[in-house]
This record gives sequence, structure tokens and C-alpha cells, in this order.
Amino acid sequence: MLGLVLASTSQARRRLLRAVGVAHRAVAPRLDEELAKRALGALPPEALATALARLKAESVLARHSGQAVLGADQVLVCEGRIFAKPRDRGEARAQLRALRGRRHSLVTALALFAPGRAVWTHVDRSDLVMRDFGDRFLRRYLAAEDEAVLRSVGGYRIEGLGLQLMTAVTGDWCAIQGLPLLPLLGRLRELRLVAS
Repeated sequence: MLGLVLASTSQARRRLLRAVGVAHRAVAPRLDEELAKRALGALPPEALATALARLKAESVLARHSGQAVLGADQVLVCEGRIFAKPRDRGEARAQLRALRGRRHSLVTALALFAPGRAVWTHVDRSDLVMRDFGDRFLRRYLAAEDEAVLRSVGGYRIEGLGLQLMTAVTGDWCAIQGLPLLPLLGRLRELRLVAS
């Protein structure tokens, strides 16, 4: 049986895989996302997330041939603007201010490479509405979440205090956290990477 290599060091993705009993190894992809985005040009969110997931998987596949490699990426889009992970707390604050009181979408893409097989890709889109919170709440939220706001696109983790920012969430709860598990598990069963 092949082993699964996750081309990500995301704690949320690792936690989700562990929760459903998928044995895996996490390897950081060697990819400058900002440089890759510039090279890819203006793509729709679904195409951008898929391209980045593929590039992440390919960067790890080069070092782990003979293994199944899973790449994943998320793109947040609000009113046509694409958001990336904030680089610092000031950028996290600015992103959250830009998103408050608005609906946005989280596009989650997967790219799975297995030896001797074509790549499998999957895209999921979830919609979230952020409430119109005040700056006082925002300051408390940023202080409580600290560096965690830098690890998630949009500056929030839906599985934590980030849920307090929302008034509505529509979509796959696992996909919002970074991995659409049901379609992934189906594909892993087909590849005999998990018991069927």
C-alpha cells in the first residue's frame, strides 16, 4: 500500500486527516506562493486554487517519487477581490475590516498525485457571511488569536474563535478548514490508500 504525503504543514489539515484515520506524512512544499500567483496571472479563484494545489504537490512529489502526494490550497474571494494569508497582524486587521458585514467565498482545491495514475483534482466552494463587528471586538479577537491569524486566509479559523465573526456559513465544514474530506476519502479508497 502506498503512503500518503501531505504537501502542507497546516495543523488543521493534519488534524482532519488524523481524525478520520488517514495515516500520512506532512512535508512543506517548496513554493513561493506570491511568485507563483504572479506567474499564473489573473485566474478565476477555482483555477487559481487548483493550480496552486498542483504546484505544491509537484514540489513535494519531486522529492518523494513513488508516493501518493496530496496538495491543497485555499483562496478567499470577496466582491471580486482575492485575499491571501495575512503577512502580519496589521494586514490581518485590514483584511478582517474589509470582510466584515460582507459575504465571501472560500475556494478549497485538492490535487492528488499517485504513481502511474493521472492527477485527481477537486474544488469546493463555501460561502460565509461575516457580521459587522466593531473595532473593539476586532482588537479583542486579534489579541486572543495572536499569531494564529497569520496561518489562515482571511485571518480567521472557523474551528476556533473565528466562528464568532460569522452570521452564516454554507458549505462543507471540513473544506472550510482546508480539506473536503468526503470526496478525498472516496478517491483514497479507490487508490487503496485507506481501507474500503
